[in-house]
Amino acid sequence: MTNDVTIVRIYLREADRGRRESLMKEILKVLHDQHRVKGVTVFRGVAGFGETDEVYGADLLHILTSLPLVIEFFDTSPRVETAIEALNGLLPAEHIVSWPAVQR
Repeated sequence: MTNDVTIVRIYLREADRGRRESLMKEILKVLHDQHRVKGVTVFRGVAGFGETDEVYGADLLHILTSLPLVIEFFDTSPRVETAIEALNGLLPAEHIVSWPAVQR
């Protein structure tokens, strides 16, 4: 049996702050506590850059606390749409990408 799901990726940095705590923690609370999405994983990048073209990275000589993070989650399309709406205002919409997938 297969199920249609939507996969979402959210791009941010470790240093990004939410309203009360780190943005990552606030997003995780929304996805877990409010919307109970099926699965969430947070990936910590070793380097990256965004709109400012400033490269963020870590090496042995200079470890930054502003490394890139990717939060990935999936669920049914209606639940994903509701969860994304709840994230409005926490981060720019262009930091969120999604695509359909099949759960096997």
